[in-house]
Amino acid sequence: MFSVQQPPEADTAPGAISEEGWVELGSAAQLRELLGEPWPVVIDKVHDRLTDDDRDILARSPFCLLATSDTGGNCDVSPRGDTPGFTHVLDSRTLALPDRPGNRRGDSFHNILGNPHAGLLYLIPGGKDVLRVNGRARILTDAPFFDAMARDGRRPDLALVLEIDEIYLHCPMSLNRAGLWNPRSPQAS
Repeated sequence: MFSVQQPPEADTAPGAISEEGWVELGSAAQLRELLGEPWPVVIDKVHDRLTDDDRDILARSPFCLLATSDTGGNCDVSPRGDTPGFTHVLDSRTLALPDRPGNRRGDSFHNILGNPHAGLLYLIPGGKDVLRVNGRARILTDAPFFDAMARDGRRPDLALVLEIDEIYLHCPMSLNRAGLWNPRSPQAS
């Protein structure tokens, strides 16, 4: 396996930061009271099959984030990227992502072996679309569609296949607030 260097003991000791004055949320009811009820349009936009608009975003997106967690609930978010349209649509309820050479840690794949629940968040640089896809993942070592995912003549060794449970477009407000695609934002320099 691999080892991760831990930060100095003082940084991880319980109580290292003062929690004086912190007020923790106590329940789902309290959360709902603070947030209010979601607008019906927000609830209604959740669906379980790809629409033409969803397919359009997938065709234009060169980047997504893959969220997984192991059986103990330890989370991982891993960036995935390739040429626009790298996500292969198998049908209206199934996506496949080719695995490209990287750091060889395989954290997402290790997690999926124990817990198949995964989420994908697609972005298009410069765009306002944020597509969220949640479902159950499997890892394949071969399938007929691997040929369609070849890059520079090389088929992927692995592919993540996600069976969609829910899919929807996120509100772009977080991108707007962050100035993510604004070249004049302080983060861009």
